[in-house]
Amino acid sequence: MAEDGLWSSGLTSGLALILNGEDTKANSQKNRLVSYHDEFGHQSLERTLEYIFDLPCKSIGPLTGSLDVNKVRSLIKPYFPEFPPPRDQDGLCIYDQGCGPGVSIAESSVCGDVRIGPGLLVESLAIFSSARANTCVWKGKWMYEVMLETAGIQQLGWATITCPFDDRKGVGDAEDSYAFDGKRVKKWNEEDEGYGQPWVVGDVIGCCIDLDEDSILFYRNGVSLGVAFVGIRKMNPGLGYFPAVSLSQGERCDLNFGARPFKHPIEGFLPLQNPPLAVSRFFQLLQCLSRLLEIERTERAGFTSVEQLRRLQRFVPLENVFQPVANAICEELFSLLEQDEKATEYVSWGPFLSFLMEKYGRHAPHDCRSLDKVLDVVLKYRSSSPMFQHVIGALSFGCKTSSLVLTDCPYSGSYPYLALMCHLLRREELMVLWWRLSEFDFLLEGFLSWKSPNKHDLQSMMPSVWWPNSCEDLSLESSMMLTTTVLSDAVNKIEEKHRDLCCLVIQFTPPVPPPQFPGSVFRKFLQNTLLKYRGADRSMAPAGVLGNTVLVSLYTVILHFLSEGFPMADICGWSKNRRDDDKNDIGFLHRGGQLSFPIKLLVKNDLQRIDIPRIGGSFGNLLELYPLCEQESEVLTWEEGCMETEETRVTHLTRQKPCCCSSYDIDFTRIYRDPITFIPRGSRGHSSSVRERSSQVATECNAGNLNGEIEEKPSSSDHSHSPFGYRLLQPSRIVPKESNISSAALREDELLDIMLLLYQMGVAPNFKQASYYMSHQSQSITLLEETDRQIRERACIEQQKRLKEARNIYREEVIDCVRQCTWYRIALLSRWKQRGMYATCMRIVQLLLIISKDDLLFSVVPEFYLEALVDCFHVLRKSDPPFVPSAIFIKQGLSSFVTFVATHFNDPRISSADLRDLLLQSISVLVQYKEFLAVFESNDAATLRMPKALLSAFDNRSWIPVTNILLRLCKGSGSGSSKHGESSSSSVVFQVLEFQRRKCSVIFDLSCNLARILEFCTREIPHAFLLGNDMNLRRLTELVIFTLNQITSATDSEFFDCSVKRHGQSAEKINRGMILAPLVDIIVNLLVEGMEAESREQNDVVEVLASMDCPDTVLCGLQYVLEFDWVSSYPSSMFWWPFSPINDLYSLGCVCLSSHSARLFMFPILVLQGLCKVIPYSHLLSCNFNFQASNPYSPTTIKEAEMWFIISYMFLEPFPTVFN
Repeated sequence: MAEDGLWSSGLTSGLALILNGEDTKANSQKNRLVSYHDEFGHQSLERTLEYIFDLPCKSIGPLTGSLDVNKVRSLIKPYFPEFPPPRDQDGLCIYDQGCGPGVSIAESSVCGDVRIGPGLLVESLAIFSSARANTCVWKGKWMYEVMLETAGIQQLGWATITCPFDDRKGVGDAEDSYAFDGKRVKKWNEEDEGYGQPWVVGDVIGCCIDLDEDSILFYRNGVSLGVAFVGIRKMNPGLGYFPAVSLSQGERCDLNFGARPFKHPIEGFLPLQNPPLAVSRFFQLLQCLSRLLEIERTERAGFTSVEQLRRLQRFVPLENVFQPVANAICEELFSLLEQDEKATEYVSWGPFLSFLMEKYGRHAPHDCRSLDKVLDVVLKYRSSSPMFQHVIGALSFGCKTSSLVLTDCPYSGSYPYLALMCHLLRREELMVLWWRLSEFDFLLEGFLSWKSPNKHDLQSMMPSVWWPNSCEDLSLESSMMLTTTVLSDAVNKIEEKHRDLCCLVIQFTPPVPPPQFPGSVFRKFLQNTLLKYRGADRSMAPAGVLGNTVLVSLYTVILHFLSEGFPMADICGWSKNRRDDDKNDIGFLHRGGQLSFPIKLLVKNDLQRIDIPRIGGSFGNLLELYPLCEQESEVLTWEEGCMETEETRVTHLTRQKPCCCSSYDIDFTRIYRDPITFIPRGSRGHSSSVRERSSQVATECNAGNLNGEIEEKPSSSDHSHSPFGYRLLQPSRIVPKESNISSAALREDELLDIMLLLYQMGVAPNFKQASYYMSHQSQSITLLEETDRQIRERACIEQQKRLKEARNIYREEVIDCVRQCTWYRIALLSRWKQRGMYATCMRIVQLLLIISKDDLLFSVVPEFYLEALVDCFHVLRKSDPPFVPSAIFIKQGLSSFVTFVATHFNDPRISSADLRDLLLQSISVLVQYKEFLAVFESNDAATLRMPKALLSAFDNRSWIPVTNILLRLCKGSGSGSSKHGESSSSSVVFQVLEFQRRKCSVIFDLSCNLARILEFCTREIPHAFLLGNDMNLRRLTELVIFTLNQITSATDSEFFDCSVKRHGQSAEKINRGMILAPLVDIIVNLLVEGMEAESREQNDVVEVLASMDCPDTVLCGLQYVLEFDWVSSYPSSMFWWPFSPINDLYSLGCVCLSSHSARLFMFPILVLQGLCKVIPYSHLLSCNFNFQASNPYSPTTIKEAEMWFIISYMFLEPFPTVFN
């Protein structure tokens, strides 16, 4: 072609600069590319090669013939120097102990039981293990890095060869031994001393020794922790300081002495192991390949300067030279690695990974085409397999060690490594290569892990902190809101890449016989991970694992798959809806209609599940008792909502949708008034960047507005619940496995089963920690506000000083809690996660209700089903900001939860007392709120079964929660009822600081609650006291008189006032009326029932009172009740004492005139005097005092009482003109 001929004239670099000026975004390399063609008449091919290989201008003469790989290699060979000489390591000595010339662990130094994995992954299998490297230093500045696979007790540092190691002493426990332990935040040199910062899993600790200044210092993720030790002793050559570590049992760390590039190199400090000699040439060749790709990208982009330059020169199309040049570079690269085998790991972790990251881009949009061109060339060489094995390991390492950096968000943390890995795995050969690695599970764990920030990390992530009603600068509000949004976006990006990675693993079909199905690799990984993490304590990760971040990530991935749908539609039916007429990808948890569950998941006897506790006890014992294998091939099916009545039924197919699928916008302005909440007003919180609901879910569950008024209706269900026993529920049915139930639904049920276990093992401990910080935040804010108030009121300088010091402490605690709570909300409670959690609760509670009708199946249900259900329910209930208003939280989707807890909190089939207590505590918490109490009152299971079951629960040491529940359900009748639906004051008792006063307050509240329950019993079941033996009645009256005596006697009255009164309580919560009111109604209820009853053979409360051997105490107590100032105790706006008890109490006084005790003769006078103080005269006139019809006593006696009444009121106000 004519365009490929010679240049016809010259082109100066100045013209190239002018042309480049039209595109200011072109970089310096493009300018250089243009300026290379500065004379017409020279072939552009030679100048292009000179640019690519960074050769001097015109160093390549005219080329003849076609361009191939050998010609390119021959052209560049003279210009690439030989390997440089190795760096002199003066002051360092490596002892070769059969491990090669590199730095490694000296096996002779190991004390305890140490396992050394790939690279230098060290794990302690003994209670305490120590080891030294085979290298010592005595001069210069040296360092090595330790990546923490676990964050427990580890002592990292330096020690001489004379320092003894045993099962109790390690690094830092001898004279010439120095260590840092971030778990205990101390440094060790014979004695310990506070130093540094707490470390977390994934931290990289730099251990540096400066023998020029005789000091040792440590770095955490490249940030200096300060000089730890100074004045360390000088050593002779060959007898210097060795890198050494001591680990407690199960602790793991990854040592890097220089075999790989440092994650955080420290200026001036050298690695103990020299980099490979081939690194510099390898780096140069990668730069050549980078320039080649830059030319290709520039041509592809069609920059203006290049287009104009093409009109002035004959330029060889790059596609004609790309393949030979790229292949020549790759052959040079791999020839270098063949000359130095140990260089593969270093260059793969360093220059090659950096090159791939640079070409692909660290943030979106990514340059996929450039990276694909590199992969197309490199993967043709078999020698690339070891290099990509190391690249995968380096990417997994990067995910574990990368922290979120606010300035890099949203493409921060592990995002760049995950994004690159996902793109690499789209090449089948790389997926197969990864899968064949023995560390496949370990590497996948690394990709799914993320660093949990500690206090210091959160301080850098959230520099500005604000909370409502704070005295902080108001400008911090918008800064806090922006920070929260940015961090939320970063977390969302990482979670998206986690899902992409897991989808690629799910899609992968291993190339081994027999043929595998998609998902088999992912299923195996889940099983191995759960088996590895099994038995973890809720507050501590099990030994030898990365912490629970892997479990949280897996839970999040599966929750998104089940709730929002699979992101890929071609995963062999996993994401396809079961209904053929609906093409939308409906999330499994949001599918209505007929639901199913494979019984195989409950009764399968495999290694991963056999040791999981079951509701009925040990699975091994259950297998011996019941033939469970017969049911393995069955599938349980039922209609969604079949356990609810027509009035309360809310499903995904009904007109009113569940809360998880309803459109609802939270009124955040109301939430921000709560001082405990810190999210700024007007903000949508951390979930603002998250799509509210996937379009597929919106299509399936098109809901109405939840802001509308919801009418509360009593339950009218006539559904009869069977007693505990074997009986299959009518709406459910068992079908064979070979039926039309799709395999996709079965696999999704399996994922649901695994997700519940992941929640219980990994997510629940995080929510527990978040709950602690929320509670501590509330307390700290209260203390801070109280201190501010005292500072304003105090005038003494010394007191002001102490108060300000205390204020600084409280303020720091509040700021720390606000940061911690913000992080947990961002990481765990975005809106889509709350929707998924709500839908999960709906499905699991329905499943448990269905299975509970079959004794055998119910007994083999894993305990974590029930634990995860209850925990997840209460997390949503207490979430801040709330998922939905509490008024509809249960009614629109979770009314079955009330049925379940009310039915099974005392179920004898639940073998674990802790599980039964968990359900009982749930009821006790819920009934403290009016909205939830109303649901219990309208629920058939609660009203029919709970009273009897609650009474029987007293046998199981659960009397405190049972008392609280009975109190809230009964609510008292008459004088004993709580006012305005208030709950017991015990909810605020624990704010009292003094222990003794707190104990008295608790006892008083319990006594009030018990009195109100007894008052309710005398109103509803008085025959329990009035019929039969009078022992119950006597004990009751003795209790009433005893209580009256304790709170009215002169010796105890002052102590009572001092003990019961609590700081900050309202007047009606701290007076005697709280307990006197139900006591009065106890007597009145029994008296009224005794008068109205037709039977004459019943017990008489008056006779019992009169026959007591303490008439003075009885009279004093009754007199105190009548003279008590009820109006002052209960303001007129809250006056709630009904008139009927007063009328009845007056009648009691009249009856006492004819009782057996003459000592009670003055009682009617006391009654009338008391009534005059309490009830207005006009109200008393409205009372009916005509007892002749029902009273067996003489009219004369009653007439005398009426006269006393008239005489008493004549002294108070004019006698009425008309008196009936």
